[in-house]
Amino acid sequence: MERTLLLLKPDALKRRLVGRIIQRLEDKGLDIVGVKMMQLTEEVLAEAYEAHREKSFYRPLLEFMQSGPVVVIALEGRDAVAAVKKMTGATFGWKAEPGTIRGDLTLDQRANLVHAPDTEDAAQRELALFFKAEEIFPWPKEDLKWIYHLEEGEKP
Repeated sequence: MERTLLLLKPDALKRRLVGRIIQRLEDKGLDIVGVKMMQLTEEVLAEAYEAHREKSFYRPLLEFMQSGPVVVIALEGRDAVAAVKKMTGATFGWKAEPGTIRGDLTLDQRANLVHAPDTEDAAQRELALFFKAEEIFPWPKEDLKWIYHLEEGEKP
């Protein structure tokens, strides 16, 4: 099983879309193994968005991300990184395919509801940035045989 992160941005909370987004993740078959609400600090954001530090949108992005609390979710599932990234849709809401979170729920590029890492390495780095090991709660799932086609004794 693979783990990844989904960050629900301040606009997701302000628009009261948290429950709808979480429902989509669970409907897909992803398991929530950690969740918390937090106000992001300048230090955490600087580390999270290090790759964008020299870009013109960096400062407005940080201001937007500090405009309200966020919900941080640790997810687990088969190919979770790719699955969650596909579910989020293209970064710019107006370019995102219908059926994705952004394609169905937003039109903007900054107020685009969610952030998800695009590689396993990025997912592990970001999970460690937002969650301590003791804040992740893997638990046995009884419905895995209905989510994944598993042969007797096979693990997902």
